[in-house]
Amino acid sequence: MLDAPSNRPALPPEIARRRTFAIISHPDAGKTTLTEKFLLFGGAIQMAGQVRAKGEARRTRSDYMQMEKDRGISVSASAMSFDFKNFRFNLVDTPGHSDFSEDTYRTLTAVDAAIMVIDGAKGVESQTRKLFEVCRLRDLPILTFCNKMDRESRDVFEIIDEIQENLAIDVTPASWPIGMGRDFVGAYDMLNDRLELMDRADRNKVADSIQISGLDDPKLAEHVPAGLLEQLKEEVEMARELLPALDKQAVLEGHMTPIWFGSAINSFGVKELMEGIGNYAPEPQPARAEPRQIAPEEQKVAGFVFKVQANMDPKHRDRVAFVRLASGHFERGMKLTHVRSKKAMTVSAPVLFLASDRELAEEAWAGDIIGIPNHGQLRIGDTLTEGETLKVTGIPSFAPELLQSVRAGDPMKAKHLEKALYQFAEEGAAKVFKPSIGSGYIVGVVGALQFEVLGARIESEYGLPVRFEPSQFTSARWVHGPKDAVETFAAKNTQHIATDNDGDTVYLTRMQWDIDRVERDYPEVTLSATKEMMV
Repeated sequence: MLDAPSNRPALPPEIARRRTFAIISHPDAGKTTLTEKFLLFGGAIQMAGQVRAKGEARRTRSDYMQMEKDRGISVSASAMSFDFKNFRFNLVDTPGHSDFSEDTYRTLTAVDAAIMVIDGAKGVESQTRKLFEVCRLRDLPILTFCNKMDRESRDVFEIIDEIQENLAIDVTPASWPIGMGRDFVGAYDMLNDRLELMDRADRNKVADSIQISGLDDPKLAEHVPAGLLEQLKEEVEMARELLPALDKQAVLEGHMTPIWFGSAINSFGVKELMEGIGNYAPEPQPARAEPRQIAPEEQKVAGFVFKVQANMDPKHRDRVAFVRLASGHFERGMKLTHVRSKKAMTVSAPVLFLASDRELAEEAWAGDIIGIPNHGQLRIGDTLTEGETLKVTGIPSFAPELLQSVRAGDPMKAKHLEKALYQFAEEGAAKVFKPSIGSGYIVGVVGALQFEVLGARIESEYGLPVRFEPSQFTSARWVHGPKDAVETFAAKNTQHIATDNDGDTVYLTRMQWDIDRVERDYPEVTLSATKEMMV
C-alpha cells in the first residue's frame, strides 16, 4: 500500500489521525509485552500484565482464551483501539506461533502497517522472515523494534546487517542503544536529539527524557559513564556514515524500516516507537476490491470481515465478526448491505475492543476495527456497504498441512460435533472436510498445536470431548474448472473427494503423486492450495 498520491483529496481529520497496524514477530520476542505497554502508554489500562503471571498478578489484556493464559502464547489475533497523543491507534496483536500463521496472514489484509519485533539476542528468526514476506507482498510499511536490550544482545551493527541482508530492506536507526545487558542505561533518540534513560526500579515508569544539543553536549557526561559515552559517539558517527538517513517516503513504500532499540518489559523505547508510528506509519489506505478499490475518504461506509471469533464471552454463545472499516463515517444503528447475501443488516450493537473487554461503538471511521455480534451471517471475506456491490479481495485461505479425522467421545453427540466444527471453520480456526464416502469429518490445520487448541475449545465451549485420529490423507486442494469437468473428475475420484464448510469441492491427497496424476489426466481441472475467502 503506497502513500496516498498527491492527487487524492485530503482525508477528513478523524480519518487522518488513525493508525491501524499489526505487530508481527517470532514467538517469545516480546510482542505481547509490547502490546501491553502500548495500552499502558495510551492510558487504556492502569497496570501492564505479565505474560507468565504469578499468583494473582494481572494477565495480559490481549490474550483472552484460557489456553493462551495457561501457556503464555497468543493463538488468536486480538484487536485493540486507544488514543495516544493526537492519534487513534488500532492495534492488532497477532499469534506469534507459526501454527497459527494463517490468522496472522489474514490480519495483515486489514492493517496499513506492521511493527516487527525482534529479540536483540536472536535477530531475524524463521517466523519473522515468513511474516515479513507476507508484508512485502502487500507493500506494507514496516517499523522495527529491537527488544530485550537489557539482556545480553548481539552487536547493533550485526543486527542491522542481518535485517538488511535477510529481508532485503534498508534499515535506518531511529535510536541507538547505550550499553547492553547489565550495562544498558538507555538510548540516544537520533530523530529528536534526546537522551532517554531507563529506570530499572519501576518497569511501568516512562523513561526520563533529556533534551540535548548533539553528542558533544556536556549534559551527556552527567548521565552516561565515560566508557559507554565514548562508544556511543563512535558508533553513532559510524552509523551516520554507513546507514541511510530516514526517508519517510521510502518507509511508506516499504523499502526502508526505521529501528528503535529498547526493553518492552521495562517500558523502555516504547514511547519513542509509538511516536514513530504516529509520525511515519501511513494514514488509512485504499482497500483492494472488485470492481473498484475503496478510498477511505469516500462518504459512504464500506468495510470487510477479516476475522470471526466465536464464544469470546463463554456465557453467551456469541460470534463476533471483526470488521475493518474501509471508508466513511459509521454510526451505530446504520443499515448496511451484506454483499454476499444481498440482504440489509441493521448494525445495532457494534463494539470496540480492548482485548476481551468491549464497549458499544457509537461511531467509527475508516481505519477503525469494530466488532459486529451476529449468529453466523458474517463470514471471513464478507464485504458490507451502503448498497454498492463491492467485494474486498485478497483475503486468503490456505490448504492445511496436517489432516486428522475427528470423532465425538459420545457417538450420540455427532450432530453437536458437526455444529461445533462448522462454527470453528467459519472462524478460520480450522478447515473441515466432509468426505463423499463414509461418515465423519476430516479436520485440516496448518500446525499441530491447532488440534490441541481445537479439542480444548470444543470441550470447554460445547461440553463435548473429542478425539483426533490419524487420517490416510496428508493434504487438501480446492478443485477449480468448468462445472461439467469438475463433476466428471469428482465422480471418477470419489474416494478422494470431500466438500469444505462452504460446500466447495476439495481433493484429498495422500502423496504428491496424486496431484501429479490429476494434472496429467485432467487438464481442464486445476488444484489450488489457496482459496480466496470471498463469495
